[in-house]
This record gives sequence, C-alpha cells and structure tokens, in this order.
Amino acid sequence: MSDKDFIKWKDEYSVGISYIDEQHKSFVNMINKLIEACNQGEDEASKVFKTTIKDLVEYVKFHFKTEEDLLIKYGFSKDGYDIHKREHEQFVFKILEAVSDFENGKKFVPNQTTRYLKNWLSQHVAICDKGYSDFLKEKMGLKNI
Repeated sequence: MSDKDFIKWKDEYSVGISYIDEQHKSFVNMINKLIEACNQGEDEASKVFKTTIKDLVEYVKFHFKTEEDLLIKYGFSKDGYDIHKREHEQFVFKILEAVSDFENGKKFVPNQTTRYLKNWLSQHVAICDKGYSDFLKEKMGLKNI
C-alpha cells in the first residue's frame, strides 16, 4: 500500500465552514477505508465494499442535503444551486449503479469505484465546493475566520 493511493486532507479542500469540512473529512476517511481494502486484494475489497458503500451513500446524501439546504437558506444563485445539485445527483446515481452491479453479481472492479470516488471528491471539493465557499462564509458571518 502506497501513500499516493490514499486521499490526504489538504487545507486547499477547506471551504472554511467547520462542519462542512468535518463532513468532507469523514467522506475522505470512508474512501480511504475502501482504498485500503482494495490494496489488500479482491476478496477484502468485496467484503469491505459490501459493508461500507451503503454507509457512504447514506452519508453523502446527508452531506449533500446539508450543502444544498445552506445554499437555499442563504440565497445562492439559482443557476449555481442547480449545477451543484445536479453534480450531487449524478454522483449518487453513479455510486448506486455500482452498488446495484455489485449486488446483482455483475463484474465488479473495486479499484475503479474507489478511483472514481477519489477523483470525484478531489475535484468536487477543491473546485465546485469552493464556488460557494466565499458566498456562504460572508452570509454566515465567517468571512474573517
């Protein structure tokens, strides 16, 4: 197992809203658990995937609702909100598709799923979530934190 295979939390991922950052860190930990299992072989990956991926789906739904509720509450632009929500929905669809394939005995490649999770998280948090960060911090009175 190599350090480069895991996601390391970086300050650049922070959106400056502590409970959102903590939720992101929990997501990172779940993905790292899956990556570690993949590095231990296909049997371990399948076993861990079976128990972890549903928890991950439920957690990201909770997290996405948290973000979306904040965007609505503080009046984020409709277009910006719609784009962000669509990204969340596409992500959940893709993961649920992987879960369904796994449960229905289709050829499942855990490494592909974890690579997708890792890439999506890095891109989404570092780029897309940063798109609302300054807006929400200002509206929430967190600008100087």
